[in-house]
Amino acid sequence: MLSVIDTRPHPPLPARLNLAKHVLAQGQPEKTALVILHPDGEESFTYARLRALVFGCATHLLSLGLSPGDRVLLRLANGPAFPVAFLGAIAGGLVPVPTSAALTAAEVARLAPLVSPRLTLADPGLPLPEGVPSLAPDLALWESMPSHSPAGTDPNAEAYVIFTSGTSGQPSAVSHAHRAILARAAMHQGWEGLTTADRLLHAGAMNWTYTLGTGLMDPWTLGATALVPAPGTPATDLPDLLRRSHATIFAAAPGVFRQMLRAPVPPLPALRHALSAGEALPATTRAAWEKATGTEVHEALGMTEVSTYLSGSPCRPAPQGTAGYVQQGRHVAILDDRGQPTPRGESGELAVATTDPGLMRGYLGEAPPQGPWFRTGDAAVMAPDGAITHLGRKDDLLNAGGFRVSPTEVEAAFHDLPGLLACAAAEVEPNPGTRIIALFYEGPCAIDETVLRQRAETALARWKQPRHYQHIASLPRTATGKLTRRALATQFRSPE
Repeated sequence: MLSVIDTRPHPPLPARLNLAKHVLAQGQPEKTALVILHPDGEESFTYARLRALVFGCATHLLSLGLSPGDRVLLRLANGPAFPVAFLGAIAGGLVPVPTSAALTAAEVARLAPLVSPRLTLADPGLPLPEGVPSLAPDLALWESMPSHSPAGTDPNAEAYVIFTSGTSGQPSAVSHAHRAILARAAMHQGWEGLTTADRLLHAGAMNWTYTLGTGLMDPWTLGATALVPAPGTPATDLPDLLRRSHATIFAAAPGVFRQMLRAPVPPLPALRHALSAGEALPATTRAAWEKATGTEVHEALGMTEVSTYLSGSPCRPAPQGTAGYVQQGRHVAILDDRGQPTPRGESGELAVATTDPGLMRGYLGEAPPQGPWFRTGDAAVMAPDGAITHLGRKDDLLNAGGFRVSPTEVEAAFHDLPGLLACAAAEVEPNPGTRIIALFYEGPCAIDETVLRQRAETALARWKQPRHYQHIASLPRTATGKLTRRALATQFRSPE
């Protein structure tokens, strides 16, 4: 049996579509759509008010002389202006470009030319690109403006542009079409277990596709409620926010779960389950969460270019150690170096069909994806029942004496070792021409290397065992919490 699963057909694309109009079509006018959770209270927006803000924002932006297809750079913090501006631009036929509020002036200067924005919407004090007109968000003005009536467009037309996390140091601008919102329907039950009655709290920054999709657009598409912590909320405050807000679903990156568990977790009777994405959730973190809350965590695997497409869910949990199953409506394969599906049980590279409506239009400045498959760069293996185990990024695979080794397999061997909070395996070069596997780890203090070596010997084949162990203050991560293994080589210290 080959490593290919085709759960299509997708519903046919409509002749005309506007992503923002689609997202806001279902919510009942007086139902709460958005809650910003502050330490001493909350700010709520009904669906009626959210629509007035979004469609008023569209009217205002178009009144400035912007034309359909023009790009608007968003330099906004995690407040209500971010989703209003994002959807307002799309409603007006414009193209929002979300960015992290944490970007420096130099980073903004490098990224802005990639998207050629006509306008920047920015909170005061954030670095701005030179030569681009800027405007502060004005919710009062937007709410007072006449509502723009979104006109549908070609579903393949550009709806928004978002930057990859840039783990290679060279971020790319990813162009997504209006049709991307239709592909997200596969996640509602294939991963999120989301219903109209849910109150979903997402702990991520709004510029991240994980937050924009799972935290905001998905709840609103179904008429549910999105809960957002105020900017600057520490992870240790999130358990109490979950309790206070009566959240039924919680979503975050693995690092946030780990930080949350450093503080006591109160009873959370409303919470049904949690969602994790961005990187693999360590088994120890999962176990600690389930013990503390009595709820399961369901993971998903995806990327900026296509969002999530593999996952476990409340109705079909992922087998232990796997990323889960192909979501309904997807066409996914694991390919060998010749581009052919591998036999099940053999590793290869994950690929998504280029016909998937959730796949990007392309990277700006490059040709759209060609051929039948978009190769993700993720290494994986498919079990006979279709469950897929993620082996890490294909270019992250380690080479030990000619054998390819998954870094996640090495890391899993140490997941429950006392005193070790998190770890990452990487190739290092102690001497010119000599490359070995090293394990870098976080913890309160360094662990006796004998203990580490004994664990490796009991859990890993000899050629998979690290030859070097190094305690570091913190593992290198992107702004969205993703581990950047490539950066570990620069932290390598040869033993004295």
